[in-house]
Formats: sequence, C-alpha cells, structure tokens
Amino acid sequence: MNYHYPHPLIAREGWPFLGIAAGLAFVVHLLGGFWWALPFWVIALFVLQFFRDPARIIPSAADAVLSPADGRVIVVERASDPYNDGRDCLKISVFMNVFNVHSNRAPLDGMVERVHYFPGRFVNADLDKASEANERNAMVIRRSDGALITCVQIAGLVARRILCYVGDGEMLARGQRFGFIRFGSRVDLYLPVEAEPLAVIGERVKAASTVLARLPVAGGGAGE
Repeated sequence: MNYHYPHPLIAREGWPFLGIAAGLAFVVHLLGGFWWALPFWVIALFVLQFFRDPARIIPSAADAVLSPADGRVIVVERASDPYNDGRDCLKISVFMNVFNVHSNRAPLDGMVERVHYFPGRFVNADLDKASEANERNAMVIRRSDGALITCVQIAGLVARRILCYVGDGEMLARGQRFGFIRFGSRVDLYLPVEAEPLAVIGERVKAASTVLARLPVAGGGAGE
C-alpha cells in the first residue's frame, strides 16, 4: 500500500466558496446574532464538507484499476468505448451525490494519450443517457504495457463545472488527483474486455482506495 497525500485536506477549488460562505455567516452573526446567522453557518458547513479532500491509502498491485471517484457504482456492463474507436470494453460507472468527495483520482499508472472535452446538457447523472448527452471530459490513458482505458468526467443535474488538470502526453500515477467536478456528477470507466470486474452495482466506493477491476499486466505479475 502507498500513502499518497499531495494536497491539503480541503480541495483548493473550495477555498473561494468557503471564504464567501463563512464570511457572510460571520457578518450576519455580527449584525443580527446567532439565530439569524444559523442558516448561513449551515451553508458554510455544507460547503466545507463538499470540498473536503482526505488522504487515501492507495493499493499498489500492478493489475489494480482504482475507482476514480467516491460514490455509488451504477453500471457494470459490457459496452463499446465511444472515445476509443468503439472498441468492446467493460464499462463501470460511479455516481457522485453532493455529499461525496468530488476530487477525481487516476485509476492506474500511465500516460495521458489524449483529452477530449464535449459540451452538452445537464440531465441527472444517474441516468444512462448522461454518458452521451451531458457535458463531459474524456481522458484516454495508456498503461506501460499498452493497455488503453478511458476515464470520463460527466457533469450532472447540479454540476456546472468540470475541472481537469492534465493534458496530452502527461504521466499519471495511480491515485494522483487529476480533476474535480463541482456539486454532483459521475465518472465512467471504459476498460479492455479482459478486465475482471470486482465492483458490483450499488456498492459504495472511494476514489484511489477501492479496486474496481483487475486488468492483467502483459509480461508482468499482479504486483503486491
């Protein structure tokens, strides 16, 4: 196991929102007292919990495909990868509600082969059509043995901002923070057909800690 924690406990994306919410609550509290300020303190606490970004213990097995997001598994099925020439694949989707951690983490070690952004709608991310209809950002990652996976950040009904901090040609380490989606959304993973799914529909998973699938490493072992 690796203990990988390269960022603060609160996601950097949240500091402006937290500052505004806490500042407003403080001013109302100062001018009107606790009871007038209580709803504003509740909002500030909600913002604080939404932008939390805790450290995670990261499995080091070479064949492990880690969850890129916190949330609930809503899809485990055979599908075609629309971002990779329609190849047959194993699709696993994780739905994030507003109470989940919203940092996105790399599912495995590899090089970002390409990143594609697609504008779109904002239907409920829990619905199947969200994968194709909603605003989304698709990242194709090539592992050192040549295996290709696609990780897709998808906006939801409330989410209005997808953030991705990596570009073509960059190297990712498993569990590395690569993006953030504000206020509820989902992430789709498209894996080669030889991947063995471990996740089941309805399972609660954690980004960088939960192993969603095993993807054999060509010419190598399964790791630790």
